[in-house]
Amino acid sequence: MNKWLLRKQLEAFFHEDIGDGDKTTEYLFETDRVIEGAYIAKGNGIFSGESILIEGYQLLDQKVEVHLMKRDGDIVRKGETIAVVSGSNQALLTGERVLLNLIQRMSGIATVTNQAVRRLDNPDIRICDTRKTTPGLRMLEKYAVRCGGGFNHRHGLYDAVMIKDNHIESMGSITNAVEQVRKKAGHMINIEVEVENESQLEEALQANVDVIMLDNLEPVQIIKLMKNIPDNMTTEASGNITVDNIAAYRDTGVDYISLGFITHSAKAMDISFRLMGESK
Repeated sequence: MNKWLLRKQLEAFFHEDIGDGDKTTEYLFETDRVIEGAYIAKGNGIFSGESILIEGYQLLDQKVEVHLMKRDGDIVRKGETIAVVSGSNQALLTGERVLLNLIQRMSGIATVTNQAVRRLDNPDIRICDTRKTTPGLRMLEKYAVRCGGGFNHRHGLYDAVMIKDNHIESMGSITNAVEQVRKKAGHMINIEVEVENESQLEEALQANVDVIMLDNLEPVQIIKLMKNIPDNMTTEASGNITVDNIAAYRDTGVDYISLGFITHSAKAMDISFRLMGESK
């Protein structure tokens, strides 16, 4: 994760919540006291967000000490302590909500990603994310996917060409779309094409694209189409795949399965922050 970008994002998040000052802590505490607090898991899952705690507290108060009991990707059980922090009462209480919101969100994504990886149970197929991320949080959410054992698809519209159904419709055919892209794209830009049936697959193969996405197809349909795809061409399955049915795709032979729900619908992991009294 890019530390410079992370700090810029955290600054914006703190500004949104704190504004020109945390009125509650300002009014309650006339002097700073050094206290301790603990981040405690209220459910089972996979932790993601150690950099959030470290960099977040550094922005709030460089004197805050963060002691991690869990690292990114670690299994967390209900009741276990994730981290203990020691510092001024104002820094700990002022930063609590922003930091909790972020690590809960990231840990939730890591957890559901890990569930998908375990249900699939095939190390030859990589689970990856999509662009269905929260605006402003993509870097964090995609990092959380990696913490859960998944991989990242393209990070944005800027790092790969992905020709989907609406592109094909607007250009008239896969052939026309690929030809138009190749007139302008450099040799470092990969081209992925989404196909939904055998005729589209044949057209994409004739266009010699880099990646074939088999979209919204049942496992039996994917297995049938995979017989026509050369071994050296990267393949991806996507659409209507859930944690409940992903095991059915175990033997399809694709290289990747992309899942939108691991970011757009992940349930946040429940984590609480509790003060432990004055630090000795």
